[in-house]
Formats: sequence, C-alpha cells, structure tokens
Amino acid sequence: MVTFFAILKCKPGRERELERLQAELSQLSHEEEPGLVVYDFIRHKDKPGVYAVYARFRDQAAFDEHMKAPSHDKYVPPIFECLEGGANGMELAFYDWVG
Repeated sequence: MVTFFAILKCKPGRERELERLQAELSQLSHEEEPGLVVYDFIRHKDKPGVYAVYARFRDQAAFDEHMKAPSHDKYVPPIFECLEGGANGMELAFYDWVG
C-alpha cells in the first residue's frame, strides 16, 4: 500500500473553492481509479483554513496512476492556487501501512 497525509493551508477567503475542488477530485478519483482505497479530505476542527488529505492506494502502480490521471491534472493546479504559498502550502508525508 502507498499511504500519504497532506496538510493544506488555505488562503483566507478561498475555503469554499478549495472544499469544492477537493470534493470533486475525491469523487472522480474514487470513480476512475480502481487501485484507490480511500481519498478523504477533512477540515481542522480548531484551525481555520487548515485541511488534511488522507489517501491510500493498493500499491505503487495505483499511486502512479493517480498522479497521471486526467482528474489530477485538472484539479491540482487550481487547488494549489487556493493554498498559501501555492504548492509550498502543502506538507506531504508518506507512511507505511501497518495492517
């Protein structure tokens, strides 16, 4: 399995746009990528504008497919535009599945 957490820091006033884009990306990823196990987008309870993505893929090939998917190419650039610091507004960390 390939698993990652991404912490996203949204520009003030762009929260609704970010939430819409991420919801659409999640839905399309689930529909189009059979190797995707989960792609969740969540909002921090106490820190406005802070979000997280938790994603898990069956294997490296499924993750690679996600990274090349048309929906990824369509949604990621406008998602980065919503973040403080653009692509640098996201902290990405990979984890090993223990299960």
